[in-house]
Amino acid sequence: MLDSLRARLLAAFLLPTLALLAVAGFLGYRSSRDLLEEELGRALSGQAAAIAAQLSAERLFALTPEDATGEGSRTYRSLTRQLGDEQAAIGARRVVTFDTSGVVGLDVGGTLPLGAEMPELARDRLELSQVFRGQRASSQVLFEGTDGRLYKTGYAPIVRDGAVLGAVAVEGSAEFFGPLRQLFQAYAALLGLTLLVLAASAVLSGRALAGPLEQLVQGALRISKGDLTTPVQPQPTREIGILARELEAMRIALDSRDRQLKMMLGGIAHEVKNPLGGIELFAGLLAEELGGPTPDAAEAREHVRKVQRELDYLKRIVDDFLSFAREQKVATLPFAARALLQGAADVLAAEAQARGVRLEVRVDDATLQGDVSLLTSALVNLVKNAVQASPSGQAVRVTGQPTPAGYAIEVEDAGPGIAPEVQTRIFEPFFTTREQGTGLGLPLARKLFEAHHGTLSVESSPGRTVFRATCPFAKDAPKPG
Repeated sequence: MLDSLRARLLAAFLLPTLALLAVAGFLGYRSSRDLLEEELGRALSGQAAAIAAQLSAERLFALTPEDATGEGSRTYRSLTRQLGDEQAAIGARRVVTFDTSGVVGLDVGGTLPLGAEMPELARDRLELSQVFRGQRASSQVLFEGTDGRLYKTGYAPIVRDGAVLGAVAVEGSAEFFGPLRQLFQAYAALLGLTLLVLAASAVLSGRALAGPLEQLVQGALRISKGDLTTPVQPQPTREIGILARELEAMRIALDSRDRQLKMMLGGIAHEVKNPLGGIELFAGLLAEELGGPTPDAAEAREHVRKVQRELDYLKRIVDDFLSFAREQKVATLPFAARALLQGAADVLAAEAQARGVRLEVRVDDATLQGDVSLLTSALVNLVKNAVQASPSGQAVRVTGQPTPAGYAIEVEDAGPGIAPEVQTRIFEPFFTTREQGTGLGLPLARKLFEAHHGTLSVESSPGRTVFRATCPFAKDAPKPG
């Protein structure tokens, strides 16, 4: 039931609020009711005490039922008028006097005759026991009159010469409970309205949160099913926006990797097809030569050499493919910049000399961080391309110097340059302008520099081509200002 975000938000909004408001309302109502009841009881018992102080106990308890017959005796009429005036003055519903045995004396506002038994003795037994000990008291519970209203009774003792002879009971209306009940009903209505507002707020908040999250879920499901072309929509909420950006970055990375994989598969199939065709051709020629009546050993050896050449080219294709496809494990160790640049130049020294190209190395000393063997292989690729592009008698310059952005390496040659339309594609896997090139050298070099949190770029014009790379400094190495 609470398996959706909207339902959980709705429950999170409503349940604690409902519980808090309900408990607060109930406690507020009960405490207000108890305080008002207590105050009403004190007021009624105080009024009863004031009346008891003005009564003549001798005259009151000397009355008999015969005093109430007919027009009543003078004493009966006098006391009844006195209690009637007090009743009217305080606005009481009823004023009753009775002795300690519960026999009613006068009942102004009520219906009990003189000499009848006081029924409240059974209802308010505990309170009256206090009154007969000389204390004031009031009924603990409200009672409902014949008019449907709530009433409360206050009691006070009638004392003569220190002895309690009876008591006065004053019944007052608990009219305030009507407005209090209305206030409680209004509070309940406000509670319901508040819950409706909170429910609407929870639904809107749930929609605002769940909607973007559902879009992210749909985006993740599309990616998991192989749809890498549909972008993940950005989201305005900060936290969800971060998730959307990261998911979109993951989609772009997967899409790029998928395109590279398809490109590599197509490229490897194309590149492997050529040497395999050569191998098939030369193997067939070799078979014909060896199957003839007078095999020519020199011709056979030439065919074998060509087969071996194609196999070497095929092996290089496979090695380059595996090097580019695998995730490089970078060993982050400090090393000298001179070891990197001079090491790459030494590898190409013999080839450069054979082509009549000079290698000029200028290195500003610095301590770098990374895998020197991987970076050397990347730099060797750049130097090799420069040597192969340089005319005889020219120089290839390999320089390195510290910069605020990292250690900058440049490989410069004086070759014919790279056409602008080619510059935009030379870092694409399997793109090459050479007949025997695999098109993986430069993409692999860039991948290796980027694996070290560096960069690789190119700037070229006729007569000058410069490949620029950056490498990170060692953690404790001083940085240039």
